[in-house]
Amino acid sequence: MGKPRIEEWTQLRGLAFLAIVMQHSIAEYIYRPDIVAADSTMLTMIYHLTRFGTPTFVFLSAVLLFYNYGERFRYGPFIRKRFGDVYVPFLCWTVIYWLYVHVFTPSFWQKGGQDWGALLKEMFVPQTGYQLWFILMIFQFYLLFPLFAWAFRAARRVIGPMEAKKRAGVLSAILGGSFMIYAALLYLSYYQMGSWAEGLGGPWSVLLQYRSYSFVMYGFYFVAGAVCAASVSNWRKWCTRLLPWTGLLFLAMYIKLGYDVLQGSGEVVNLNISTYLRPSTFVIIVAQMLLLYGLLIMMQGRSQAFLRLLTWIGRYSFGGYLVHALIIYVIAFFTRPMDLAGSHVSFTLLTFSLTVLASLGISYTLSHLPGSRWIIGAKRRDVKQGKPDETGFRKESPTVS
Repeated sequence: MGKPRIEEWTQLRGLAFLAIVMQHSIAEYIYRPDIVAADSTMLTMIYHLTRFGTPTFVFLSAVLLFYNYGERFRYGPFIRKRFGDVYVPFLCWTVIYWLYVHVFTPSFWQKGGQDWGALLKEMFVPQTGYQLWFILMIFQFYLLFPLFAWAFRAARRVIGPMEAKKRAGVLSAILGGSFMIYAALLYLSYYQMGSWAEGLGGPWSVLLQYRSYSFVMYGFYFVAGAVCAASVSNWRKWCTRLLPWTGLLFLAMYIKLGYDVLQGSGEVVNLNISTYLRPSTFVIIVAQMLLLYGLLIMMQGRSQAFLRLLTWIGRYSFGGYLVHALIIYVIAFFTRPMDLAGSHVSFTLLTFSLTVLASLGISYTLSHLPGSRWIIGAKRRDVKQGKPDETGFRKESPTVS
């Protein structure tokens, strides 16, 4: 017996995957020396429509874990499954990306030219497979999940007996309090921790320097995932009722973030100004994530073809996430020698389209081959939909393979 999959989570994952591919496609072109100001500005505008991508992956990872494993579970089988479905593909793709980048370096193949130390470093600080940092970060959450599951169960024992209105108020307070604490953490990270890293020295300096690899720096999204898993019904109500306000907040922050980046950049746009660990970026991410979730709820029962497409994309998005940077590398091999002045937006959109099609196609193909879990993770199973009960959890129904 297993809990049915909640469709909007898979659809939201599909949107997050598309956003991530667009971000990395933009990053491939926006820093080129032949880019004109109009293309640079336009790509910046598109970029700030996609900032929700990776944090939404964090939120969905948390919500699925709390939803499926919030009750008692055995840690051994749990972590073995995550190791096989997540960490082994990370190791596999780390080697693939490292080899791809080095295969075009002639000195690598000369006697004694292999830099195996660089490969070892990639296992801890991915550079060639730049998107793989997410796997290292989320795996920390997997390792410590028994502690979080214990806290989740303890909170449910306290909140569960409350009447519905009071329970919703407590969950709102938990979410609001977490929002404020996390915003304060991001303020310290963006404005203070850089100077702390310079002054501390030793291992503490390294930890602060690579703080973006720590799951702690994405803590709010894990809490939000737990709240959503604890009461899906309340989460849906909040997202739909807040639609006008999240839309307005997103619009206001979109304008502010774009202005900040353009004002703070020189001749070349500096997209790092809108890092995930900046408070104002955090606000636009949360606003957009809630906005998109609410819109997906409103669309259920309508636009079936579009929702089925998002569901399909979401189903194969993990494999697509692993492979998509390699597709961008291949495309860049042909486009980097070209003079693209005045065409950077067009080539970005073309690269995005080709990368989405190729990476999802590869993910889909590999998922049907033996041993696919070691390359792109576990094959997803289709499950029956159920209706959430009054606590927000769907009633259990048999899993359909």
